[in-house]
Amino acid sequence: MDGKENVNSGPLRSGTVEILLVEDNPGDVRLTKEAFKECGHVFRLHVVDDGVKAMLFLRRQAPYAAAPTPHMVLLDLNLPKKDGKTVLAEIKKDKDLRRIPVIILTTSKAEEDILRTYDLHANCYLTKPVELEKFITMIRSLEEFWFSFVHILNEKE
Repeated sequence: MDGKENVNSGPLRSGTVEILLVEDNPGDVRLTKEAFKECGHVFRLHVVDDGVKAMLFLRRQAPYAAAPTPHMVLLDLNLPKKDGKTVLAEIKKDKDLRRIPVIILTTSKAEEDILRTYDLHANCYLTKPVELEKFITMIRSLEEFWFSFVHILNEKE
């Protein structure tokens, strides 16, 4: 990463929104993909199923050397190999990654998980609704807020 950054004001100028989804449950991956199809931006959802792969992707290490820098990471907490809290801590300690918004997207409603992830500088904590319509509504709200109103810093590709 060369440190050059692109400030995106309001709707992203690049058009395509790159999102890394770190999720090991195939059903939740499918649900998330369906929910993003309902949104207004063009999304490219990259999916990895464990915390080790997430860090390889973000650091552009094999087999992800050509991976784009995501505009956002959607991170589950309960992951194999390296849990979501450890991944979050590594992202936020890395000077090349720490500005990427990390949204916790998990089934956990445990107060200790919520507190710990905010202590680790998560940008948002969302609990996955069980109902499809509520999940789609949540993703639409997330999309509208983060990609229509928030200024995001991101490396130029």
